[in-house]
Amino acid sequence: MAEHETPASPAGPTGGTATPPKVLPWLVLHTVGRLGIFALLTLLLWWFGGLDFWSGLLFGLLLSMPVSYVALRPSRERLSEALVARNLARRAQKEQLRSRLSGEQPPA
Repeated sequence: MAEHETPASPAGPTGGTATPPKVLPWLVLHTVGRLGIFALLTLLLWWFGGLDFWSGLLFGLLLSMPVSYVALRPSRERLSEALVARNLARRAQKEQLRSRLSGEQPPA
């Protein structure tokens, strides 16, 4: 079997590991955007579509999925980048801890 190579973690301005971007602001922005699009489409379907309560909710939910996919692309991409950077930073910290515990690297 081939050895598993870990991807290189991004370097920060001091030469150490870069601080990963915050995930929570992008997660909140994306979630609020999706809920807002769902609410707006549901209200439009109730007012102009003449649908009853449950039909309006169902069609609002179904229509909000593709609209959110297109309209919230920038926030979705930023959220994905933040999650990947956070994952890389956590892997690097885990590998550093493992090497310190095994005695390969002196403690910092």
